[in-house]
Amino acid sequence: MSDFARRLEEFDQYVMNHIPIRLIRLSDMTFVGRDDVKRHFRSSVPQTNSFYYKASRLVKYAILSHRWLDSGEPTYEEMKAGTLAAGPGYEKLKNFCREARQYKVDFAWSDTCCIDKSSSTELDESIRSMFRWYRNSEICIVHLAKSTTIKDILLDEWTERGWTLQELLAPFYIKFFNKYWKPMTNDSNDKRKEATTEILQTLEKATGIPRDEIYWQFNPGPSKVDERMTWAARRKTTRVEDVAYSLMGIFDVSLQIAYGEGGDRAFCRLIEAIMQAGNPSVLNWKGAAAKHHTSDAIPRSPRSFLDRRELKLASGGRLEMTMTGLGLRMQLVMLPLSLPLAMATGTGHDRITFDCPLCPNIRIDINVQNSLAHGQYRYALGIINYSLVRDGSREVVEMQGKSAGFPLKCRKIDLFNSSTSAPRTTGVVGFETVYLEQIFGPWRKIREEGLIEVNFPITPHFYIARKYLEIVYL
Repeated sequence: MSDFARRLEEFDQYVMNHIPIRLIRLSDMTFVGRDDVKRHFRSSVPQTNSFYYKASRLVKYAILSHRWLDSGEPTYEEMKAGTLAAGPGYEKLKNFCREARQYKVDFAWSDTCCIDKSSSTELDESIRSMFRWYRNSEICIVHLAKSTTIKDILLDEWTERGWTLQELLAPFYIKFFNKYWKPMTNDSNDKRKEATTEILQTLEKATGIPRDEIYWQFNPGPSKVDERMTWAARRKTTRVEDVAYSLMGIFDVSLQIAYGEGGDRAFCRLIEAIMQAGNPSVLNWKGAAAKHHTSDAIPRSPRSFLDRRELKLASGGRLEMTMTGLGLRMQLVMLPLSLPLAMATGTGHDRITFDCPLCPNIRIDINVQNSLAHGQYRYALGIINYSLVRDGSREVVEMQGKSAGFPLKCRKIDLFNSSTSAPRTTGVVGFETVYLEQIFGPWRKIREEGLIEVNFPITPHFYIARKYLEIVYL
């Protein structure tokens, strides 16, 4: 295959997979599909090799970010039939297309009318691809319908909606317009680091997103999950499932779209998809767990991350997390904890300081339910940020000086009562039987507690034997 043929193939792949299914042709305000877009730009693919050539630089379109009206937005059916009715929604679309032409693009896209929502297949692809479509746009035009000045952005509904979070983070080029469709700055791109400082400061304050994540530096993926979830925690969506669906692009995961499944189920599926990447930050939440069939280690919503502890940890390695019928399967470094007898009385919740027999200098504070049954439990801290390394022929555990773990407990099971006798050690043909002195139930996460930081006196890291690793199901 020649270099030119390879560039044509790459161009075709880009158009058919990385831009919206349907665009508005600005010259006549009609719909065009991907095949039309391909024909429009294909002759511009250079025949000779060019260092500057990329399909994404050739295929240019504008994309709209806005707060939907309660009613009156132009629909796919109206746009297709050419029967758009006059009104606020139509005026918004016209103004968007007018501003798009100023950026020398031939095509534009709006979520109000460019998706055939009667097609479940098209709706599914559109929702899964939304982040990528915003990222690949030549310019994202943001209309702030409640703002006149930059200061008004603090109270604009656009900063409070679920879908507009990715619409802020995904594009490389953004231009903000106020309610009268007047540009809010004199900059050509309001996301540049050198752009008007006031608008970046205001966006940071309004959204809780650091400026360096807003301009250029945001990379989608299942990392810094605890911090990124807080950006979505106070945002609202019309459909409860969209709390999860609107975050797929930010964490670079894919979910099947299933409206009607409910917000809890959708968010549990999102968290399970994020967990597959093995980044422990997804575990750094606090409060009541989701109503999951098998696990109490799944948060209820992005709001669960608001009360998390600010952990500044060395990364450690990836943590294998697998959802099973027994719960979330993880292999943790188990740090046994002991409860001072003087603290094992009283009623209600209390913050109790546990001793660490392996590291006498360490004390762990945990909120627990006081009970006379404390003596029936074993306690431990399950450390999550560690790495497995090879030392010649053996594998050892690399621990970080700054670590974090789940506070866990398991209850002693009474093997005997008045109606049972001691287990026999002989008489079962073919088996070697054992005498059980004491057994405990499975480890459980202490209810509503989050990850707890522990600072070992040895820094920045040290090595321990594999015997301290234990598989738990939470």
